[in-house]
Amino acid sequence: MSQLNFSVVTNSSNDTATKESVASFTTKERGLLQSLQHTLHRTPSLVPLIVLVISLLVFGLLLGGKFFSSFVLTLILQQVAIVGIVGAAQSLVILTAGIDLSVGAIMVLSSVIMGQMTFYYGLPAEAAIAIGLSCGALMGYINGLLIAFMRLPPFIVTLGMWQIVLASNFLYSANETIRSQDIEKNAPLLQFFGEKIHIGGAVFTYGVIAFIVIVFVLAYVLNNTAWGRHVYAVGDDPQAAELAGVKTKKIIVSVYVLAGFICAFAGWALIGRIGSISPTSGQFANIESITAVVIGGISLFGGRGSILGMFFGALIVGVFSLGLRLMGTDPQWTYLLIGVLIISAVAIDQWIRRISS
Repeated sequence: MSQLNFSVVTNSSNDTATKESVASFTTKERGLLQSLQHTLHRTPSLVPLIVLVISLLVFGLLLGGKFFSSFVLTLILQQVAIVGIVGAAQSLVILTAGIDLSVGAIMVLSSVIMGQMTFYYGLPAEAAIAIGLSCGALMGYINGLLIAFMRLPPFIVTLGMWQIVLASNFLYSANETIRSQDIEKNAPLLQFFGEKIHIGGAVFTYGVIAFIVIVFVLAYVLNNTAWGRHVYAVGDDPQAAELAGVKTKKIIVSVYVLAGFICAFAGWALIGRIGSISPTSGQFANIESITAVVIGGISLFGGRGSILGMFFGALIVGVFSLGLRLMGTDPQWTYLLIGVLIISAVAIDQWIRRISS
């Protein structure tokens, strides 16, 4: 009997020793670097937020107090509002592990449709805007169908759509610009998002307010609704999401439809920003939106990141662009530094994914 008790005590001691050794091993493995990685993995928007704060401090020191004036800071928001709205659409697509090269073309064609419907077909501005928004959603729907149901690569589908929409834009508009004066006189609603609101020294536009509202609404939807969780699930592992009961094809189609609608909305905001309706405006919006998304910490592999990160990424681009311009440097330095930021953001994302796995 005593021998049996001794055996039990011995086994218990061994179990305790084993647990202690495992615990000490785990503690030893989780160092400062790994803790940092886990923090960044849980909060992807933290990296662009840190970069944004550092950028503001650096340019504030180099340019003095004038950079921190309310006018300059709100000017940055005005400059990035259109790219940020398109970036919100691009973020939804990239979260599903896709990409949309047609966002800029959809934005411009939608604005052209609004103008043509108003000035050449005599429709009220409200009806023209509704048609333009519907056309943007329709183009997104076509993208989604081809990608989800025909299983074509998103890059190829949206590259083709970009070419088709771009050509349609020039053919439909006859490469003509509708002047700002004509819009202001006959259809001022088209310029609504360009109207300014003065609060002290700060100057906001309705386009800036729309940008902020879109970002926070999408952030809430993605984090607090079943649809938002399904978007992340599809981007992270579509096969696992399918097995879990997620209707992945419908989610993908809905994402592209919403992205197309948001791009069309950006087209309306673009009219307010530049005042006129031009088929040649916003030609680099697709690249600029991807830039904001990548710098914002949204993974190009899907399933990780946040709209708030894209918001910070867009602001970083705006801070660098305006800050370097105020310093009187060559504009090429802006592209150089933003290129470095893009590569650094992708490298950090790969590092986080490798360690967390």
